[in-house]
Amino acid sequence: MTVNSDIIILHTTKFGENSLILHTISREYGRKGFLAKGVGKRFPASFFLPMNVLEADISENSRSSLFSVRSLAPKYALLGIRDSILKNSITMFISEVLYRIIKEGANEEGLFEWCEHQILLLDRMEGDFSNFHIRFLLELSVILGFSPDSRDIRPFAGDRAEIMDRFLKSPFEEAMLIPLSGKVRNELAEILLRYIEFHSESSVNIRSLKVLRELFG
Repeated sequence: MTVNSDIIILHTTKFGENSLILHTISREYGRKGFLAKGVGKRFPASFFLPMNVLEADISENSRSSLFSVRSLAPKYALLGIRDSILKNSITMFISEVLYRIIKEGANEEGLFEWCEHQILLLDRMEGDFSNFHIRFLLELSVILGFSPDSRDIRPFAGDRAEIMDRFLKSPFEEAMLIPLSGKVRNELAEILLRYIEFHSESSVNIRSLKVLRELFG
């Protein structure tokens, strides 16, 4: 049985000589891994950049939980992201967050649509997007069902409670314009990751946060 599905790339794992396990989010399957054979021949490596949205034909196998992809094609060019070192770094961060927090087999309602919206929003942004990943973490908390408010986040925020409260109460456009030093922006990201860790009861070690510290610091 073959199913047509849009998938978002979170992470890849090498499998054999020229194959990859694609760790993805999709509307049909939620968070699931798929086997892609012929990487470098059938499928160029550029397909598998973080947060790429691909149109895929998925071949289901009743004898295995590891389904394979028969065909792949980029759904969007995402030139606004791929031509920007800063935006590429943000997509690397948010894909790692999703990969580590969303468990295999989970299928939160609306998660795929929200992720697709986030990547297209970042792609077309032309103004200041340095705060994008802070807003992303807040909205992800809502998608996961935590519904953060000032009282809920205060124990994690410490001296940054006031500025975090401002993020909570600001619409997206205003949140992007909140002036922050690199040091404060990094602290807010760490606060929100601790908050998500606590509520998801999981340990999250986001290695790509170091890259954002260096670029936005």
